[in-house]
Amino acid sequence: MIKIALIGQPNVGKSSLFNRIAKKRIAIVSDMAGTTRDIRRTEITIEDREALMLDTGGIDETNDEIFSHVKRKAIQTAKEADVVLFMVDGKRIPDDSDKELFYELQALGKKLALIVNKIDNDGEKERLWDFYSFGVNEQDMFGISVSHNRGTKRLFEWLYDQLPPKEEESAEAEEELISEFEASDEDEKSCKKRVADNHIKVAIIGKVNVGKSSILNALVGKERSVVSPIAGTTVDPVDETFEYKDKKITFVDTAGLRRRGKIAGIEKYALMRTEDMLAQSNLALIVLDASKPLTDQDEKISGLVDQYGLGTIIVLNKWDEKLDTFKKLEEEVRRRFRFLYYAPIVAVSAKTGRNVDKLKDKLVEIYNNFTQRVPTSLLNETIEKAIRRHSMPSPNGNMLRIYYATQFNISPPTVAVIMNKPNMLHFSYKRYLINFLRENIEFEGTPIRLVARGKGERVEDEETEIQFQEI
Repeated sequence: MIKIALIGQPNVGKSSLFNRIAKKRIAIVSDMAGTTRDIRRTEITIEDREALMLDTGGIDETNDEIFSHVKRKAIQTAKEADVVLFMVDGKRIPDDSDKELFYELQALGKKLALIVNKIDNDGEKERLWDFYSFGVNEQDMFGISVSHNRGTKRLFEWLYDQLPPKEEESAEAEEELISEFEASDEDEKSCKKRVADNHIKVAIIGKVNVGKSSILNALVGKERSVVSPIAGTTVDPVDETFEYKDKKITFVDTAGLRRRGKIAGIEKYALMRTEDMLAQSNLALIVLDASKPLTDQDEKISGLVDQYGLGTIIVLNKWDEKLDTFKKLEEEVRRRFRFLYYAPIVAVSAKTGRNVDKLKDKLVEIYNNFTQRVPTSLLNETIEKAIRRHSMPSPNGNMLRIYYATQFNISPPTVAVIMNKPNMLHFSYKRYLINFLRENIEFEGTPIRLVARGKGERVEDEETEIQFQEI
């Protein structure tokens, strides 16, 4: 797929143009220079042609450590792209740093366009003459205003011409495919389900500067996120997808979260975007800094994961100490994160790569648990054993009876127990049943939802609607 890279200094409007071309708000847009730091990518469609759009961080010539990383990644992205859009601020006089960068991009031999943004009206078109000093051909220079949607039509037409048309399959090939894969409606639905089950969406969450970006880079095997000891380096969620053990895994490195009283500027957008990512994810990696004491903020962040009902792994990063020390830290984690008692703890070192493969394997295991559907016979057999071991309470002399149980949803596994007086089932007995299910069925890393329903009541969710009747 053709790759299109957006390059330019901070605050020239790259993220706004990125969102305009993608036709949706993906990148955070702010007046604050340096909002985008990592590479944002999304598949786009212009008319009937497709491409991969890459929004890079603003290139700043200062000696700031973060911006030096950003510039290096932006130049590397330009080298890997097929088409480069170099964007400048049309309200400023062209400066030498812009020209030097443009000439550097020209030397790459890519298809290159100069985008002069913030030409908001016809009177400002005269400013375009100043930018001919870049030595660019007229057909490759575009005076636009992203905020006013001016001049973008010609740019879109130019982009369309750079993209190859879709390859047309022959009629014979189409007929062969239809014949080979033609199936019943039921088979088609199960096929779609299998495809959906092969995509793991993992949110990487934690405090600022605990090593989330380093974890992402170690997992995908390349420098995907900008890594810096400066807290708050990641602002936009950074995603990366790769194949592992027949699974498609998408990691999202979210912005580090601070206490609400310390959130300022563009970080408030980062917090909202992090919560959006959690709502769309299946699994979460809660990253803790094993080299520092745990804090109340670690607990609060972990509570977000529990709130969204995600499969969970607790990752102890920056780990390089002895096993006996690990045991002590594990005990403290279990004490502080009692509500995540089902989550496994994996100690890793993103710097050395220790246990990174183990973490990948554990992700696949947890996802299989998170999406599993337990046979009704096994579920009822297990519930029956639980009741025999610890009989149901009789609140105020009322005899409670469970008729049967059934799983009506996955992600996370959700079980309904059908009984005579569901409103009287105490939460402590629910917790007992959930723990008993964990002891007898593999549910490591995933929450279990258990609901009590009366006979004839409906249990509904977005995908399933079951009418329960007495067996």
